[in-house]
Amino acid sequence: MSDFDSCYAMRDGKLVLRGIVNNHFPNDTSKYLTGGIYTKDKVSFGFGRLEIRAKLNGAHGAWPAFWMLAQNAEWPGGGEIDIMEHLNYDTIAYQTVHSYYTLTLKMDKTPPHYSTGKINLNDFNIYAVEKHRDSLVFFINNRKTFSYPRVKTDKASQFPFDEHPHYLLLDMQLGGDWVGRIEPKDLPVEMEIDWVRFYEFKDQNK
Repeated sequence: MSDFDSCYAMRDGKLVLRGIVNNHFPNDTSKYLTGGIYTKDKVSFGFGRLEIRAKLNGAHGAWPAFWMLAQNAEWPGGGEIDIMEHLNYDTIAYQTVHSYYTLTLKMDKTPPHYSTGKINLNDFNIYAVEKHRDSLVFFINNRKTFSYPRVKTDKASQFPFDEHPHYLLLDMQLGGDWVGRIEPKDLPVEMEIDWVRFYEFKDQNK
């Protein structure tokens, strides 16, 4: 993420995060600049429902993401919650859970740790996750995509998500092995964020 002003804007009450070609810093080795924000050490989220309404747009090599990391634990021990990841011009978004259990121990099928859901690439969509003591439940446009439960296992750190509050990251990323090559003629690409809302569960035993 860059702090270059052109990677950010407020337009019609919406936050705009951009991925752009680096034509501004000749001594910077990065060919591209991207905008992103995070709430670490500012705001963290416990049990409740977090929703983000956003329009992603598309570009070859664009990889926008909304995700969460543990405020008080090292990665991957505190877990990672990927509320939305989008690749290129896809009409689906990915929602994924990562932890020591899924990554280091490679236990990513018992239970399954990700799913996808359809989106309208040319419009705003709502991405959500509910954090409960015994599960994470994911939604796109208020339709449940999947849930990741706590399960009985002798393996370590299968469900660390009830142990720490998590902070939020909103990123316009470009490039990487998963998304593939960046096409400069597709840039700049924008992600527009209309709002972020958090509904705390009154009953903390949920």
